[in-house]
Amino acid sequence: MMGELIFRNLLHRPLRTLIGAMGIAVEVALVVLIVGLTSGLLTETARRIEGIGADIMLQPPSSSIFFAFGSAPMPIKIGDKLAELKYVQSVAPVLFQFNTTGIEIVYGIDQESFRAVSGGFVFLQGHDMEGPDDILVDDIAAKTKKIQPGQTYRIFDHDWHVAGIVDHGKGSRLFVPLATLQELVGARNKATIFFVKCTRPEHTEDVMENMRHVLPGYTVRPLKDYLSLMTSTNIPGLESFINAMILLAITIGLLVIFLTMYTTVIERTRDIGVLKSLGANHWFVVRALLSESAALCVLGIAAGVGLSYLVRAGFVWKFPTLTILITSGWILRAAGIALLGALFGASYPAWIASRKDAVEALSYD
Repeated sequence: MMGELIFRNLLHRPLRTLIGAMGIAVEVALVVLIVGLTSGLLTETARRIEGIGADIMLQPPSSSIFFAFGSAPMPIKIGDKLAELKYVQSVAPVLFQFNTTGIEIVYGIDQESFRAVSGGFVFLQGHDMEGPDDILVDDIAAKTKKIQPGQTYRIFDHDWHVAGIVDHGKGSRLFVPLATLQELVGARNKATIFFVKCTRPEHTEDVMENMRHVLPGYTVRPLKDYLSLMTSTNIPGLESFINAMILLAITIGLLVIFLTMYTTVIERTRDIGVLKSLGANHWFVVRALLSESAALCVLGIAAGVGLSYLVRAGFVWKFPTLTILITSGWILRAAGIALLGALFGASYPAWIASRKDAVEALSYD
C-alpha cells in the first residue's frame, strides 16, 4: 500500500517530480565532477611525473609538490654536486615555465641528461630537438592543438619549430631546450628542479640522506611516493574549495527537496485529512512523505550519475588533455550526501503534515 501511494504521488505531478529529481541530479553531478576533476588532474600529473623514471627530485626549500605553484629557480651548478654523490647515476636539471595561454607547464630540458634519467622519448613523428628553437609535443597535446612536425607553435611570445611528436607520459606535454627557455624567462643558469637517477633503486634512501647533508634545507622527495602525495590535502586551498563546492551542492539539493515537499504538503492537505480520518497516525504520514522524498532522491541520484558521465564525455571530447576521474567511492558518497540532505529537507514539511488536524484538513479548500 505504501509503495503504491508513493508511486501515485510521484506521478500525480510529473513536472514537479522531474524538476525535483533534476535538482538532486545536479547536486550529485556537481559533487562527483568537482572531486573527479581535481583528483583526476592530480593523479594524471603525478603519473606523468613518475613516468620520467627518476628516483629522486630536488626542489628549493619549502617547495610545493604541485609544480604550477612555482618554485624559485636554483643554480644549475647544484647538478654538479649531485652528480658527485655516491650511487648517483645521472642528474637532469629542468626549468619549469607555466604557459597561461594553454594552462600547462613547459619543461626546459637538457636533452642528454634528461635522456639519461628518463630513458629517452618514444618518437611517433619527426625527430629530436636539434636547434635552439625546436620544441617537442606529446601526442595528446598534438591532437588537441592540431600540431604537426614542421609547423610553428608560438608560446612565451616566441616562435618554436615543432621538431617531433612524442609519446605522452614523461612529465610535461611540451619540451624545449633548457638554454633557450632560460634566456626567455630571465633565468640564466637556473633550474626549477633536479631529477636524480640512482645506480640502483635500493640506494635511493642513501642518496637522499647524502643530498640532505650536502644541501641542507632543500626539499628532497622520492618519486615513488609522489602519487600518494598528490592529494587535495597537500595542495594549498584546494581542499577548502572542494568542501565549499560540496556544501553548495548539498544546499541546492536540500532546498529543492524542501520546496518540493513543502508544496506537496500544501497541495495534499485534504488528502492528509482523508488519511487521518481513516486511522492513519502521525508516524504514517511522516513515513509516507519521507519515503516519497527518498524515492525522489533515488531517481535524482540515478540521473546525477548518468549526467556525470555525460558531462565527462563532453569535456574529454572537447579537451582531450583533461582528466576527470569518476570513482565508485565518490558516487556512493555523493549518493549518501544527497539522500541525507533529501531526508533532512523533507523532515520539516513532513512534521507540518503530521500535525494537521483531520477536521481542518478535510475542510481545507
